[in-house]
Amino acid sequence: MIGLVLLGVIVIAALGADFFAPHDPYAQSLMRRLRPPSAAYPLGTDGFGRDTLARLLYGARISLIVGAGGALLAGVIGASLGMLAGYAGGLTDRVISILIATRLALPALLVALAVLQLVGSGLAVVVLVLGITAWDRFAVVLRTATAQIRVRDYVTRARVLGCSHWHILAREIFPNVASQFAVIFTFECAQCILAAAVLSFLGLGIQAPEPSWGLMMAEGRRHLGSDPWQIGFPGAALMLLVLAINLVGDGIRDLLAPDMPR
Repeated sequence: MIGLVLLGVIVIAALGADFFAPHDPYAQSLMRRLRPPSAAYPLGTDGFGRDTLARLLYGARISLIVGAGGALLAGVIGASLGMLAGYAGGLTDRVISILIATRLALPALLVALAVLQLVGSGLAVVVLVLGITAWDRFAVVLRTATAQIRVRDYVTRARVLGCSHWHILAREIFPNVASQFAVIFTFECAQCILAAAVLSFLGLGIQAPEPSWGLMMAEGRRHLGSDPWQIGFPGAALMLLVLAINLVGDGIRDLLAPDMPR
């Protein structure tokens, strides 16, 4: 419940950023650069004179889009491969298992850095890169779950009645592994948010002037000694969002899939 309340507050703040933000998050002014927190600027201003609170609120949108989009794309890829491997077995299972092992052997962050260096940055590109580098957990878990379910009586009955393989996968198997999918989705969402922040911090993720939290920390690190709030506020926001999502994921696991390992 704590995670759900915290996540709800962040989502409301992100959706209502146009209403809650006291200033334009993109408006620059060298006359008000590096102002400390005050009544006019509750969280101060950055090195370009932009309001930190406004950029945090709009940055929450970017973090949620990246997290949900990357995890959803990874879930579609991983769930499709995992369920297909667990249901078909045989050669199909072996080929997909090799793909999973190959993916696990590649450092996801290094692959993302290389791809972004080659094709460029941007919100859509970051979501795509995170999606194609984070599908392995979905595939591993749903492959095992599908292999256990495919021998159940209701699956056998559907096969005897002449249902197609796609019908069995979509109507008989997926509803019974949806709880595992939901649990993994929450954790991968948090991991995608962290990965996107790291990529932006390194200069290969969301690009300026977009208010990405990772980019805000990268811009604020040069002022760490004199103005620690430049990196402290976006870092705290990132920590709270990831914590909230992980707490919600724990609750979903306890509720829907209590047998899943921690």
